[in-house]
Amino acid sequence: MRTINSIGILTSGGDSPGMNAAIRAVTRSAIYSGMKVFGIYRGWEGLINGEIKELTTESVSNTIQRGGTILKTARSEAFRTVEGRQKAYDTMCRFGIEALVVIGGNGSLSGAVELAREFDVPVIGLPGTIDNDLYGTDSTIGYDTALNTIVECVDKIRDTATSHDRIFFVEVMGRDAGFLAQNSAIAAGAEAAIIPEDETHIDQLASFIERGIRKSKNSSIVIVSEKDGGAMHYAERVRKEYPQYNVRVSILGHLQRGGKPTAYDRILASRMGVAAIEAFNEGQRNVMIGIKDDKIVYVPIARAVKINRPIEKELISVLSILST
Repeated sequence: MRTINSIGILTSGGDSPGMNAAIRAVTRSAIYSGMKVFGIYRGWEGLINGEIKELTTESVSNTIQRGGTILKTARSEAFRTVEGRQKAYDTMCRFGIEALVVIGGNGSLSGAVELAREFDVPVIGLPGTIDNDLYGTDSTIGYDTALNTIVECVDKIRDTATSHDRIFFVEVMGRDAGFLAQNSAIAAGAEAAIIPEDETHIDQLASFIERGIRKSKNSSIVIVSEKDGGAMHYAERVRKEYPQYNVRVSILGHLQRGGKPTAYDRILASRMGVAAIEAFNEGQRNVMIGIKDDKIVYVPIARAVKINRPIEKELISVLSILST
């Protein structure tokens, strides 16, 4: 079994609350295991350009409560090319980095798979995305915080909707995954959620209008995933097809990404960060750290990014029953 003496950590793609807790856990756990730790700034782009600094225990002090990522993040078109990945690997060799911990979502971990395949680099992935859409884990780092942020916002929007007898379409993130929309709708007592996974022959808007607007209820909240025009699309349809209703749109946007991570996300990120180093010490490579039934699991990264995580149909049923 190959002993790993130095690792690099990077965060890539969209930031998510809890990334700093994960960086902290990886750094301190690695140092505890006798490894050198290098922080790679601005994701894959920073690895290509050599934006790298050795981290110490003090480097990650007072970070567990902070949102965003102290290592910064960026999209990298260059890393999508073979030449870009070659430069990234050359940088690793120059700094003596033997393995990587990559914290990010589907795109970031897909990049890790390519680098591992082309250059035989040991990689461990941590699922850092508010979308909660990676296969093999019950929760991703940042999802719980984003969910709580959405619910807090919707609670406030509800006050205005009720005061003015309005239908509010609230757009949340999750272009191809409806976990945020569906669960925030249940938690906030919304009347409906329009999500990608519920695309059937049934017109979701018409279905909502038929069952969600009653004589006794003059205001409603509909949570909409950002896909296919999002909330603006459905609001415009209401104005044209159901002009008797007063409709408004609220797009939460990047509000969902920021803020202090919840206790759950801090604990999850800390457990996963420690597990990443334990995985290296066990000889694991090219796996994502997941959580299943509150137990740490190893999921092949290629499998985690290839398979679409299904949403529980029970959640759709629960919302439907409770909104009648």
